[in-house]
Amino acid sequence: MVNSEQSTVNSEQSTVNTLLSPVSIVIPAYNEENGLGPVLAALLEKMDAVGGEYEVIVVDDGSADETAVIAQQYAVTVIRHQANKGYGASLKTGIRNAKYDLICITDADGTYPNERIPELVNTLVENHLDMVVGARVGENVNIPTIRKPAKWALGQVANYVANEPVPDLNSGLRVFKREVCLLFFNLLPNQFSFTSTITMAMLTNQYQVLYVPINYYARVGKSKIRPIHDTINFLRLVMRIGLYFAPLKIFLPISFWLLVLGILWGAGTMLVFDQIADISTLVIIMTAFQVFAIGLLAELINKRLPNYYRD
Repeated sequence: MVNSEQSTVNSEQSTVNTLLSPVSIVIPAYNEENGLGPVLAALLEKMDAVGGEYEVIVVDDGSADETAVIAQQYAVTVIRHQANKGYGASLKTGIRNAKYDLICITDADGTYPNERIPELVNTLVENHLDMVVGARVGENVNIPTIRKPAKWALGQVANYVANEPVPDLNSGLRVFKREVCLLFFNLLPNQFSFTSTITMAMLTNQYQVLYVPINYYARVGKSKIRPIHDTINFLRLVMRIGLYFAPLKIFLPISFWLLVLGILWGAGTMLVFDQIADISTLVIIMTAFQVFAIGLLAELINKRLPNYYRD
């Protein structure tokens, strides 16, 4: 097991003369014909100027516009899904086809400062880390207001589960080791929660994760946010993160309060009716012990799985 290291570093960009390690840059794209061209042009110019080995993989996720055609005009590898499979599925496709040990993911809509990618790569290599996340806490952060409540709530759950501050749970700009990601591949979802899940998977399994502050700009093109659908997915994500990565932290409080309720109910019925409602009190208290037992069993299974994958 590798000890976890999580911290936030200064946002000033360092000068990068060359990449310290080859990197595969994976860009999922779905109907991004408006933003993809400028993003690729700027990214390739920056990476060529820095020097070092790299590749760019654009995964067209069943786009109905000219996304794939635009991508093919640049010196990148283009992989196409025949149908829309999701953000996470596109990342998985890119990661499977990557030829380098380091993976960088970013978006095609111009929201992330891709000129910081060489810095993130070198930070990971120099500090012997497993993942470096571009945390959207810089001076210029343009996150849509509609997303802020859910982002805050999800962040609080992440802090509780990881037992440490998580500055940005689901940033789409990050660099990580391919071999570590593959350990959790079957757990990573095919939708937008890919980034949230890999963050929690690494933090709760004691991998070294570092957060580097970055800016976050307004997107180019139409937003794909669907308020009702995304809210439902958000609730599912919160439950999955809590139940999978730290089940005892979820079950133990529930068990405790059920036990308290059972004791108070028994005492209350004794005071009001001069006799204990023994059956209902027993049911509540036994439920508390059952919930605790389920949580303990889930925790034991959870701790065994990462070791199985690593072996």
